Amino acid sequence: MKMAKTALWGLLGAGESGWGWGSGTHCLFLVCSSEENDLNPKVLQLIRGEIIKYVTPVIKYDRNGFKARERLLVLTQSSAYVVEMAKIKQKIEYSTLKGISTSNLSDGIVVIHVPEDNKQKGDVILQCEHVFETVTKLCILANKQSVVKVVKGSLRFRVGSGKEGTMVFTVGPEPQVFKDKTGQLTVVSTPRKS
Repeated sequence: MKMAKTALWGLLGAGESGWGWGSGTHCLFLVCSSEENDLNPKVLQLIRGEIIKYVTPVIKYDRNGFKARERLLVLTQSSAYVVEMAKIKQKIEYSTLKGISTSNLSDGIVVIHVPEDNKQKGDVILQCEHVFETVTKLCILANKQSVVKVVKGSLRFRVGSGKEGTMVFTVGPEPQVFKDKTGQLTVVSTPRKS
């Protein structure tokens, strides 16, 4: 795995007091990305002509039922791809990206907001281990730093064809993500250590 050093001093206003990403987010950190050789050759063929800038494993939550599925998030110079083994599941061109949301807790949730059109099925709900690095890479590559929102409590997302869903963020004894009785997605993270 190739390591690239990235100095980020307070990018997006992160600091010790606020986003749940720990106290070290204002310091230098390493961004890990897989090399092209780590991707399936079929995916590389489908993405041909684009320079791969960042790859990270993610859990994608389906829009219907919120079933968790292992995927890769592949960021190129012009698009973000959600990839399953040898198949591209979704392509999001940066020029169409409407927003990027994450919670202020340490749950690893990232929602990529996409336009309501025939190409997109709805917003993309992901969970990743290195949320700060992933959001930073995505907003810098897309040149859309101003569309990043750190939310507290809950957020609305587009499920598709005019339908919306709600995601609720809370703290509990054990991290989990589930669809509750009312049909909303509930994301539970553990309390931050002092």
